[in-house]
Amino acid sequence: MPQLRPALIAVALTLAIATPAQATAGPALTIENGRTQPVFSYADAIREHVYVESTVDSDLDGKLDKVRVDIIRPKESGPGLKVPVIIDESPYYDNSGRGNEGERKVYDAAGNVAKFPLFYDNYFVPRGYAVLNVDMLGTTRSEGCPDIGGKADVLGGKAVIDWLNGRAKAYKADGAPAVADWTTGNAAMIGKSYDGTLANAVAATGVEGLKTIVPISAISSWYKYQRSNGVIYNYDYASWLANYVDTDPEAKCKPVRDKMDAEDGDDTGNYNPFWAERDYIKGLLGDASKVKASVFVIHTVNDLNVKPDNFSAWWKALADRDVPRKIWVGQTQHVDPFDFEGRRGLWVDTLHRWFDRWLHGVDNGIMREPRADVEVGPAKWITQRDWPAPFAMKATLRPAPDGSLGLKPAAKDSTASFTDVAMSETAMVADVGTPNPGRVAFTTGALPLDLRLSGTPTADLRVKLDKPTSNLTALLVDFGEDTRVDWRRGQGITTLTEEDCHGESTAADDACYKKVVTNVATRPLEIVARGWIDVQNRSSLSQAAPLPVGTYGTVKWLTLPQDYIFKKGHRIGLVIAGTDSTYSGETGTGAGVTVDLAQSSVVVPFALTTPLADVPRDKARFHGPDRIELPESESAFQFF
Repeated sequence: MPQLRPALIAVALTLAIATPAQATAGPALTIENGRTQPVFSYADAIREHVYVESTVDSDLDGKLDKVRVDIIRPKESGPGLKVPVIIDESPYYDNSGRGNEGERKVYDAAGNVAKFPLFYDNYFVPRGYAVLNVDMLGTTRSEGCPDIGGKADVLGGKAVIDWLNGRAKAYKADGAPAVADWTTGNAAMIGKSYDGTLANAVAATGVEGLKTIVPISAISSWYKYQRSNGVIYNYDYASWLANYVDTDPEAKCKPVRDKMDAEDGDDTGNYNPFWAERDYIKGLLGDASKVKASVFVIHTVNDLNVKPDNFSAWWKALADRDVPRKIWVGQTQHVDPFDFEGRRGLWVDTLHRWFDRWLHGVDNGIMREPRADVEVGPAKWITQRDWPAPFAMKATLRPAPDGSLGLKPAAKDSTASFTDVAMSETAMVADVGTPNPGRVAFTTGALPLDLRLSGTPTADLRVKLDKPTSNLTALLVDFGEDTRVDWRRGQGITTLTEEDCHGESTAADDACYKKVVTNVATRPLEIVARGWIDVQNRSSLSQAAPLPVGTYGTVKWLTLPQDYIFKKGHRIGLVIAGTDSTYSGETGTGAGVTVDLAQSSVVVPFALTTPLADVPRDKARFHGPDRIELPESESAFQFF
């Protein structure tokens, strides 16, 4: 029998005091080795549903919208044994489904869910948790209209937390009041994509009772999801998505969708009140300063659906406020950590320990472990104390008129020119040694050692235009044959036929899922980092300011973040172009763009991957144990 730490003894005493012998028959919460144990029957669990009254009327029918909440909890839970709650709120339970296998809710004859998507119910209910699958307002069996990140989305989820803590009303199917007398009120929200976005949104309200969130590939700013510094990715996207997830007849919520189209600012690409309402970092409904929950972020640097600036900006805002947090950073595309090759068991156990720590109060040491797990190659992971790499140093790479990229500024009055036309990324990076009227390209020589980019590069250009504005694209490219994660194919994974199981099963709901492997491909180059801006938004996202024709101006912006190793012998490339048709629906302005090379650069955060002892003495000048300087040439950078 392992020894109990003081915190575990306190948990045991609390449960003993709060659970009189006559109140609950059967097992009680059991903790061993810092983990809750599966002592409750999954087959015998209570399955029920309620309708929580929100504070919004999103469909404008004169009644407050009710949120459908499907619940599974241990049979023993009740006033005598209260359990915490894990919530996955989603708009996808009856359309695209959840998880790699697209699972949907399956209902029994009484209208309760017999099959809950994903493994959360199978694994955590036996360990003393309730699991709630919540239909976002306007979807599946909830009332209202989808609000695509706005007020109804946010306050619908918040109402569920309020109900769990006695601050909101709920009703059973027959209209009788429903009271959550079986829960401690301690709640977690988890989910991928839109589900994780709802977790971010509700946490940003500062609602009491939400103890932790686990946002996976989640949006923190809908502007960042559909815009980059004034460049529009998709037109009328919010109304399209609202229609996709809505379960009602199309006409019911058409006025709501029309209002979205009228307010989204597609005519300018500017940040406006529509996007401020849908901004959880610093927005109208909530922001990072209000977050009271701990946060376990999971995202991938090649997610070009929910682009990684959504997690990096959120992560920085949380770090600035010292929010308790943890992070996993992968290299596939829009993929759940349950489907990271070779890490499924580790993910389940890590999530288990995280929830035990923040919902049951188990002191299991997870907050004393390295904060960040980072994938640095196909299915190759490292741990470090934070992300980005804490000791990354910024290198300023400068383009030259001969097409080189190095440390020295180009000569005064050196320029390069191109025209803003819509061009695919494939075309932008093809034949970089050959002139192309739609782009300019610069490359280093062969790298003398591996360099790891960890963080967010900054493009800093001085340009003049022959029209009032232009879109600009900056691409950081790795030129060199290598086998890399093929995140373009199947989101970066292939699903196998073999399954493994995590949790308990019933005939209606099994805990087994197909394994996956990481897709890889050998290619001569990889676009590592991307960044876009509309020049007229160079000073403000909310107020356009055309650049006077023929006048130079500074255009400085962040690319998407990355974590990537440039291998020894490879070359780093910088490509500057106009409209990126791979990710933007815009057509390009046709503007002629002149770049002042002497005052333009890209700043890249590099971390050293080679031990200092392995750096050739004839290739470097050493400045103590934590900094070296390579010669200033096109193939060398100052770092550490």
